[in-house]
Amino acid sequence: MDARPSWDQYFMSIAYEVARRTTCTRRAVGAVLVKDRRILATGYNGVPAGIEHCLTRGCLREELGIPSGQSQELCRGLHAEQNAIIQAAKHGIVVNGSTCYCTTQPCIICAKILINAGIVEIVYEQPYPDQLTAGMLAEAGVLTRIYEGVK
Repeated sequence: MDARPSWDQYFMSIAYEVARRTTCTRRAVGAVLVKDRRILATGYNGVPAGIEHCLTRGCLREELGIPSGQSQELCRGLHAEQNAIIQAAKHGIVVNGSTCYCTTQPCIICAKILINAGIVEIVYEQPYPDQLTAGMLAEAGVLTRIYEGVK
């Protein structure tokens, strides 16, 4: 029998599983909001409910030639962190004081949303080309950790 996973391994492996639901053609991202070792909500990147998926329609960002990390508003989809916060709000789940496990470092837009939602820690594995994020999270007192465990 394999060794029992640490909490970080457990929640990050769930974030990677959630990311498999993505409808984005460029990057698969998953997020898991956790408090007191309990999962509050999950999210993956993709278009809003009822909108044709980028997998079938095509990627607006690719059509417009927009590089990763720039002009995030020019996208049909939502980021995984945004969808996790939205799912929690939709179902009346309080996320204040929770940790966000995310496969990719949040962009600046998601960082601002996570700060205002009361997220106290963000654990991520893959870097994201956004220079403002780290400074803003530090200024807000949000702890960040790079996950270096086994997927």
